[in-house]
Amino acid sequence: MTTTPVTPATATPTSVIAFADLITAVRGAIRARADWARTAQLVADHLREHLPGPDILTADQRRGDPDRPAGHILHVEPDGVFSILGLVWRPGQATRIHDHITWCVVGVLQGVEHEDLYDDQLNPIGANDNHPGDVSGFAPPGDIHRIRNTRARTAISLHIYGTDITRIGSSARRYYD
Repeated sequence: MTTTPVTPATATPTSVIAFADLITAVRGAIRARADWARTAQLVADHLREHLPGPDILTADQRRGDPDRPAGHILHVEPDGVFSILGLVWRPGQATRIHDHITWCVVGVLQGVEHEDLYDDQLNPIGANDNHPGDVSGFAPPGDIHRIRNTRARTAISLHIYGTDITRIGSSARRYYD
């Protein structure tokens, strides 16, 4: 993953303002000191209100990586309590089935992300096609899923994790076969 600070050089003024407002709102949600599920819900509410456009990423970042979903670190809170990443999914790209080490909130900025949901025995329990503007939040346990781009257009999403992703390297706790 690469780290790219969000500045007027890499995004429109509207996206820069929305992103700054989002960071402030996430800080407020975390200060509420709720449990993980409630924190994810609060952060999801703020992301819906302050969802930036795909131009929060540079044109080069929006092209993605031909070999795997491309993650771009946009913000890590100085005390490490949350990170914000832009993820780019080219057609056909997917994650492995996994769960998370902390709460997570996802907002789709462009394209469609297909999410498959599983119970703790890895039985399929649901599926969602998430479109631009759709936001979801979740927290362990009960967060086993896989994300895929099943469409012909590149998908872009914003992911907010309740940890310093640069320190731990991944939000995934376990991968499942």
